[in-house]
Amino acid sequence: MHSLFKPRLSFCSLNHFYRSSTFISGDATSGTTVGRSSTFIHPTAIVHPNAVIGEDGYIGPFCTVGAFAKLGNGCQLHPGSHIFGSTELGDRCVLMTGAIVGEDIPGRTVIGCNNKIGHHAVVGIRCQDMKYKPGDECFVDIGNNNDIREHSSVHRSSKSSDVTAIGDNNLIMGSCHIAHDCKIGNNNIFANNTLLAGHVVVEDYVHTGGTTAVHQFCHVGSFSFVAAGSMVSQDVPKYMMVGGERPELRGLNLEGLRRNGFTVEEIIGLRSAYRKIFMSADANSEGLEERLNEVEQHEKLARISSVRSMIQSIRASFEQNRRGICKFRLWSSS
Repeated sequence: MHSLFKPRLSFCSLNHFYRSSTFISGDATSGTTVGRSSTFIHPTAIVHPNAVIGEDGYIGPFCTVGAFAKLGNGCQLHPGSHIFGSTELGDRCVLMTGAIVGEDIPGRTVIGCNNKIGHHAVVGIRCQDMKYKPGDECFVDIGNNNDIREHSSVHRSSKSSDVTAIGDNNLIMGSCHIAHDCKIGNNNIFANNTLLAGHVVVEDYVHTGGTTAVHQFCHVGSFSFVAAGSMVSQDVPKYMMVGGERPELRGLNLEGLRRNGFTVEEIIGLRSAYRKIFMSADANSEGLEERLNEVEQHEKLARISSVRSMIQSIRASFEQNRRGICKFRLWSSS
């Protein structure tokens, strides 16, 4: 199995599934419970006999379940939803009407437990990267407790050496797009029409406003906030708030920090560090590197772990093949 591909379904009872599915012909006139499984299969659904179906689920009218699909216990497929290719769903996943998961191409789509795929959303389909070569394996790995809303799309990786990965507890609102090879952490909220290009990295507890777009290879740091309508073309460091058509730093994401349990001492330290780095009176005469060094050597600030983490996030944005950080203005306040 691909080294980057870490399916989570071993924790979701896949080893206990029953091979109890069947093909339901057009002549059937009533719901079907097959073999030892208590899953209800509507007579108009087409379920391949090789599919693995868990117990206590529901497969509604006009659904399709392909030959290599594996469904955990308690999964629900609402009318007109479809599962194709090598696709695994953990326990208690829900596909709303029109949702499509997986595609009959090499590779696989693995989705953990308690995920909801919204109306007409597509997850685990072929990427839109011109470098993709037909026949290459490509992957999607999604964790647990994610809500992917209507008309959203999540594409597989562009090559067998990578994976599109989404963690746990993310809310991905309507018409969002997560392109090939993106890496999404945990507890993020993407507002409607958030668009992530290929290879974007979004860490944890990030919140985007509606109609946000992120350029390929950008990184968005943990606990940051991206205002609505932003076209992000450079990295957003941890804990920061950016806004504008071409986003600039607007200070710290103070409300997000408070809501997520940062202490008063941490917030005061981050504010002080932000001012020294981005609002220093000597900013015109000193370079960014010198100001970062000053904070790192500060007697009090250097002892605060969140300050050190912010410095590390800023420095990492200037490493090779990274895009630098969003621009800032000296009059920005926090």
